[in-house]
Amino acid sequence: FLPISSTGHLIIVGDLLKFSEEQRGIIDVFDIVSQFAAILAVIWAYRMKFAGLACGILRRQPERQPVRFVLMLLFALLPAAVLGLVFHSTIKQVLFNPMIVASALVVGGLVILYLEHPRRRRADWIEVDDMTAPTAVKIGFAQALAMIPGTSRSGATIIGGMIFGLSRKAATEFSFFLAVPTMLAATVLELYKNWRLFTFDASLAIFAIGCVASFVSAMWAVRFLLRFVSTHTFVSFAWYRIVFGLIVLASWAFNWVDWRLPG
Repeated sequence: FLPISSTGHLIIVGDLLKFSEEQRGIIDVFDIVSQFAAILAVIWAYRMKFAGLACGILRRQPERQPVRFVLMLLFALLPAAVLGLVFHSTIKQVLFNPMIVASALVVGGLVILYLEHPRRRRADWIEVDDMTAPTAVKIGFAQALAMIPGTSRSGATIIGGMIFGLSRKAATEFSFFLAVPTMLAATVLELYKNWRLFTFDASLAIFAIGCVASFVSAMWAVRFLLRFVSTHTFVSFAWYRIVFGLIVLASWAFNWVDWRLPG
């Protein structure tokens, strides 16, 4: 949930560890399971908000705000859902490699630096409850850019939200809420495509440890980021992305590491 691309980091670390094809299959399953644990962490962190939304929608005369908020989430989910279904396999085959990740990290960092420049900051921020359907769809298209590994789903959503008028904190919170249906849909899709890889054997202990680690780290990330954005910009994350991405690119250019190349 930090704007530095967890998927990108998984790809880079996986390539460094030189997984075999069989191991890559197991890692795909591990990613699915750990991602579901991260979803549960967000639901737990915002359990009162989700409970309020559910109660508001289930009433005979629902309150306006819960219904409207859910509609904004659905509008924002649409672009990634449609594009993901159409291009999922192609993206995974072509773009899931360290060089694409490193390039996206650098480009994303530069975009964040540009948008966080004092001259680019706005004073007329809006909150989530004031969002319109067109704004939600635009943020959804921004989130869809995260299908390029290294872009960062949360980073794309947060920056997209700020571009289209949300305050930094509102954009961050909206990215957490939008993560639930987005990541859940992605998890279901991956589960459908990789269900044959699931086996009930000794690897269950590994998956259990991964789930716990994912849940705890996701919970920490959500709470940390909300506190952080209340008094800081995203500039530090931008510089981390740029430096880390350049190190990976340099390690490829000077043959320090035998990376898996694009294509």
